Amino acid sequence: MAGLSWLRMRAQVFLFAKGVVHRLTFGARGALVNGEQVLLIRHTYVPGWHFPGGGVDPGETAEAAFRREVFEETGYRVVGPATLFGLYHNVQATNRDHVALYVSHDFEEGRPFRPSREIAEMGWFDRHALPVDVSACTRQRIAELFGEAPQRPEW
Repeated sequence: MAGLSWLRMRAQVFLFAKGVVHRLTFGARGALVNGEQVLLIRHTYVPGWHFPGGGVDPGETAEAAFRREVFEETGYRVVGPATLFGLYHNVQATNRDHVALYVSHDFEEGRPFRPSREIAEMGWFDRHALPVDVSACTRQRIAELFGEAPQRPEW
């Protein structure tokens, strides 16, 4: 049993050191879909409309981060199953970031949306009538979600 504890501790130290050296980041975003409509947010610090989401915290699964971020940013609570749609390499600002995109069709309003220092606006948009300033990555993901474009590995 002592040997197993040592191996477990050695693995934890190795993985921690690997994370420090490589400094990878991992985020989760959520596509809430209601028929032909998708929920998007507009941040206060970057231009355009995006899916809600953010970083995966230590000790948190990507799905838990998706559910938490969607609620924090929009007030919607995912109540049913969520599907991992894809895992993407986000090369917009760095080559060390990855994003998990989850899709949910089963959600409820947990609290009314309130703008914050981070999120300026939230809105439901028909996939055929998206705002002009939807980010290119978000526009591509929406096309993928509805089968209008092949899924690409880059965010």
